[in-house]
Order: sequence, then structure tokens, then C-alpha cells
Amino acid sequence: MPDTTHLVVGRCTTEFDGTREQRQHGDVLVLVKPDGSVLVHDAAGYQPVAWLTRAESVTVTEETIRARDGDQRLEVTVHDAQLRGQYPTTDAGIPVGSCPDCGGDLVRTSRAASCPDCTHGYSVPSDATVLEEPCSDCGLPRMRVERGASFVVCLDRNCESLDERVRATFDREWSCRECGDDLRVLRRGGLLLGCASYPDCEAGYAFPAGRHEGTCDCGLPTFETPSGQRCLDSNCDEEKNG
Repeated sequence: MPDTTHLVVGRCTTEFDGTREQRQHGDVLVLVKPDGSVLVHDAAGYQPVAWLTRAESVTVTEETIRARDGDQRLEVTVHDAQLRGQYPTTDAGIPVGSCPDCGGDLVRTSRAASCPDCTHGYSVPSDATVLEEPCSDCGLPRMRVERGASFVVCLDRNCESLDERVRATFDREWSCRECGDDLRVLRRGGLLLGCASYPDCEAGYAFPAGRHEGTCDCGLPTFETPSGQRCLDSNCDEEKNG
């Protein structure tokens, strides 16, 4: 479901304490976004005259809007509201296909492909490329993701699982540097390579977004990623010394 943005337009006094201190008064537009950001705009320019992004706490009443983040505090006193309300807000993105539930647009954002018109959505890795090629089984777009190799799978992981494809290719492909047991392809929050002897051995590494290209001096695999070649262990001393 869409999140809610609070909007207030009217005569307000704005007070900010923190990295700077200022007090302003005038006819402004105040936005309280779903992520806790509070933005106060006046008639000039695109930059807000006062703001607090992703505040720890935000309280909205008829008379005031208060936001706090650590030692920073933003308070807006509403003297005369010409317009106020709560409005649905979604992430904006690039249309990549049609929603199978309602026929609306599926929109690609940083980590999802979702429909603004209903609750349908699919998680998409941030580094994935959504393709025009449709899935032959369900008709949804497919995506290309690099996890050791290049995999093309359906957006719907219940239709075609990225995890299963990576597991079929790389499960037990490498050995644990700590104990010598196999590294398993696991899903624990994200996709990772973890020791089969867990919990006796707790070695585990996030699966890099890139292609497997060789072996590090430490014995773990290396990957060619958008930021360059790296060891599976991002903190590997052998790689840093090399």
C-alpha cells in the first residue's frame, strides 16, 4: 500500500536548533515524508528554507510539526493553514511491465518492481538489470543479476528462483578458509556463502555482485565487480597487501 505524506500550506513559524540556529516566518509549504524527512519550502528556488532528513521522531498535530534527530530539532508552528491533508505517496521509478493483478504499470525503483495501483510487488537486487524479455511462464519481465556468474531469471522468485540458480552453480564449490568444510549458498537476510559447519564455524561472506574470476592468495574465490576485483572476504588482508 502507498505510504502517506503530510502536506501543510499556510502561515507558519519555523525554528531550527542544531548545526545552525534559525527562526523564519512566512507563507510556506511543509512536507512530512514517509521516511521522516520534514521539508519547509517558500516561494523562492527549489531548496527548502528549513529541513530535517530522516528524523528519528516526527510528531504532527493541528498546531505544530516537531521533528528530532539527535541534537537537531525542527519545529513548525502553524498559525493559519490554507491547505492541509494526508496524501498517498509511492517511490517513483521506470515502468518495466504490467502488473498481473490489476493491469497497472510495474515501476522499477532501487530495490523493487511494484505497482502503485495495488499491493503487488517483487523485490529486485539493486544491481539487477530488468530486461524487456518476458518470462515464458508468467509473462512478467525477466532480470539479469551477477552472482558469481550472470543469471537471467523472472522477477517473480516463486516462478524462477535466483537463489536456486546460484545454489545449483556454486553450492559447495569452494572450501571454508577457517575449517576446510564446504561453503554453502545460503539466504540470511541477503545471499551469502557460509560454512557448512555452522554454528561450530561461523565463517560467512556476502555474495558479491560480480563474476567469479579466480582465487585469492588466502584461498577464497575472487570476483570482478563494478568497483574492481575483490576477494570474497571484503576484509581480506592478503588482497590488501597484494
